[in-house]
Amino acid sequence: MRFISATLLLLGSSACLAETVTITSPNGDIIVQVNDDKEQVEYTVSFKDQMVIEPSVLGLVFKEQASFTSNFKIDNTKTNTQRSEWQQPWGEQTVIKDHHNYASITLKNTHLPNHQTNKGWFSELISPTPATLNAQYTLEVKVFDDGIGFRYLVPNQDGFEHIELIKEATEFTIANAHDTTAYWIPARGWNRYEYTYNETPLSEAAHIHTPATFKTKNNVHLSIHEAALVDYAAMTLNQRRPGKYIADLTPWSDGVAVKSNNGLTSSWRTIQIAENAAELLNSHLILNLNEPNKLGDVSWVKPGKYVGIWWEMHINKSTWGSGEKHGATTQNTKYFMDFASEYGFDGVLVEGWNIGWDGDWFFNGDVFSFTENYEDFDINALSEYGNDKSAKLIGHHETSGNVTNYRNQMQDALDLYKKHGVEQIKTGYVADGGNIKRIDENGIIRKEWHDGQFMVNEYLYNVTEAAKRKISINTHEPIKDTGLRRTYPNWLSREGARGQEFNAWGNPPNPPEHLPMLAFTRMLSGPMDFTPGIFDMGFNGLEADKNRPQTTLAKQLAAYVVLYSPIQMAADLPENYLAKRDAFQFILDVPTDWTKSIGLAGEVGDFVVMARQAKQTERYSGDDWFIGAVTNEEARTVDISLDFLDANKQYEAQIYRDGDNAHWETNPYEYVIETKQVSSKDKMTLKLAASGGTAIRFKAL
Repeated sequence: MRFISATLLLLGSSACLAETVTITSPNGDIIVQVNDDKEQVEYTVSFKDQMVIEPSVLGLVFKEQASFTSNFKIDNTKTNTQRSEWQQPWGEQTVIKDHHNYASITLKNTHLPNHQTNKGWFSELISPTPATLNAQYTLEVKVFDDGIGFRYLVPNQDGFEHIELIKEATEFTIANAHDTTAYWIPARGWNRYEYTYNETPLSEAAHIHTPATFKTKNNVHLSIHEAALVDYAAMTLNQRRPGKYIADLTPWSDGVAVKSNNGLTSSWRTIQIAENAAELLNSHLILNLNEPNKLGDVSWVKPGKYVGIWWEMHINKSTWGSGEKHGATTQNTKYFMDFASEYGFDGVLVEGWNIGWDGDWFFNGDVFSFTENYEDFDINALSEYGNDKSAKLIGHHETSGNVTNYRNQMQDALDLYKKHGVEQIKTGYVADGGNIKRIDENGIIRKEWHDGQFMVNEYLYNVTEAAKRKISINTHEPIKDTGLRRTYPNWLSREGARGQEFNAWGNPPNPPEHLPMLAFTRMLSGPMDFTPGIFDMGFNGLEADKNRPQTTLAKQLAAYVVLYSPIQMAADLPENYLAKRDAFQFILDVPTDWTKSIGLAGEVGDFVVMARQAKQTERYSGDDWFIGAVTNEEARTVDISLDFLDANKQYEAQIYRDGDNAHWETNPYEYVIETKQVSSKDKMTLKLAASGGTAIRFKAL
C-alpha cells in the first residue's frame, strides 16, 4: 500500500521538494491525496477510479495571527492501519468494525511574508508575525471503506497562547457539479434545522446545513458532515463557485468563529461515499471518528418506549400553560401512567409542569423555574405513583433559548429530578436561529446561534452534568448530531429536523417524501426523536389542505423501524390506540435496541427499506427481525430478499401493510394485518400505497 510519494519541483532558482501524501481505504476503492505543490495545500478524493472531490484547499484563518494558508509545506508524515471492533452499550448495531488507514501530516511554514524578505531599515522594524516563521499544524486523515475524515490540530506554540479563529479555508469541490443533485436544508436560518428538504441541482444549494447528501450522474452518493464536534463551531457549507463549497463556521455574536487558550482541535470533516443510496445507510463512519465512552459503566442508560402529555397540546386538546385546559395535571399524568403500565411503556413525558408556561412562553424564557411545579401537578406523588406502576416520570426542561437562566438553575433542577428517580430528561431550546440569549460576565445580553461554539459547549455541559446523576438527555432544538453518543452514551437522542409536531400546525405539514428524505440526510448523523405513531389523522379534518400527517397509518408504524432512536414515543392519545388495538400491537412489539441494522433498498426522498435485528433482552430472544418500508407520494412495489434472516430458522412474518385502496389523501386508515411463514431463502414483494408503508415483525419459530 502506497502512503507517501514525493515529486521534485523547481520553483524559481531554488529546488523545493513538493510532496503528495496518498492514503487509501482498506479495500482500495477510496484514495485521498494531500499535496503541497501549489501555494496552498490541497486534497483530492477519488472513488473507484473517478474523482469525487476535485482539488480543494485546506487551511485556517485567524484574527490576530497570520493565516495557515499560503506557503505551508509537508514537514513529516506518520501512517498506520487500524483494524478493531468495539461495542455500543445501545444502538442500531451492537458491534461496530473500525478498519481504516491513517496519516498524521505535519505542515510547517518556513517562508517569511514578502515584505519581510526585503532588506533595509523598514524590514528591521517588522518582526515575523507569530504564525509566519516555523508555525505548524497537523492534518489528521482517516480513510475507511465507507468514507473519509480529516481534522486540524493546532498545537500550543509561540504566538498562539490565545487563538481566535475567524474561518477555515477548507473547501469541498464536488466533481462534475453540473450533473450532481443535492438534497439539503438552508443554513443560518430562523428555524434552525427544522425545514423541509430540497432536491435540486447542486448549483441551487447555496448555503446549507450538514449532513448534506449529493448524487452524481454515475449514481455515486456523498454525504458531507462532521464528527466529534466539541469546543468548536459547527460547520455549514457555503457554495462560492459552482460546486465549490467552503466550510462556513457559525460565529459567536462578536463574529469570531472559535476561541481557545489551549491550542485548537477541529471536528472531523467527513465525507461518506457509497455506490448507491442504500449503502449510505450502512455507514458507521461518524461513530468511528468519535472517542470511546468516557462515562464508564453506563448500564443505567436505558433505551425504551414512552408515551406522554405532548401531542394533545399540539392539537389544542390541552395547554402547556395553567388553567382549565392545563395538560400537566396530577390526574392526567396518572391516566397516562396507568396506560403506560398496562401496555409496557417505560415512562411518561410531561411537558408544562413547571412555572413559566403562562403567557407567551416562546419569548418569555427568563421566567421559567425548573424546580417549581404548578399547584395542580404533584411531583412527589407522581414520582411514587410512576415507580409503583413501573412507568417512570420523564422530565422536561424548556429553556426558550434563555440558556443563562437555565444554567443558573441547572444543578438544582437536575438534583430535583435525581431525587424523584427521573432517569431521562427532554430538554428544549425553542428560539429563532441566532436568538439564543446569553448574559455575559458584564451582564450584557448577547445573542448566539444554536450551532455556534458557545452552544456546542452548553449542550455538552448539560449532558455531562446529567451523567453525574445517572440521567440521560434527549435534546430538542439541539446542536446537530456528530456521533458524541459514543463518547457520552447518556446523550440518548435529539431532534434536529422537522418532527411530527409540524403535522399538527406546520405550514405546510411534513410532505410525503419527508421520511424517505430524512433517512438519507438527517438520519445519517445519528438518532432522531421524531415521535412517530399518529393513528388519528383527522384531528383537523381529513382534507388534503389541512394540517395532518400526510401518511397512511401503516407508514406511521414503519417509521419506528426506518427512523432510528433508542427511545421511541407512541405519540398519539391513548384512546386513539385503543380504537385500533390490532395495529397498535406493532408499536408494542417493536424494540428500540438492535443487534444489526441493514439498509436493504432505497432512493433519496423516494423510498427506503430498513431491516433491524432485535437485541437479546428479557423480552426478545435476539432472533427476531423487523422491517420498515416507506415511500413518498408515489405508490410502488419493492422486491426484497430475506437472506438477512438466520438460514437455520423458520419465521412467522407478521405483516402490517397498506390496504389495496389505501392512499394518504383519500384513505389513510386502510391497512391489512396478515401472517405467513418464511425463511431466508424467500423473497417478498412490498406493496406501498401513496405515502404508505409496510411494517413487519419476523418472529423466529
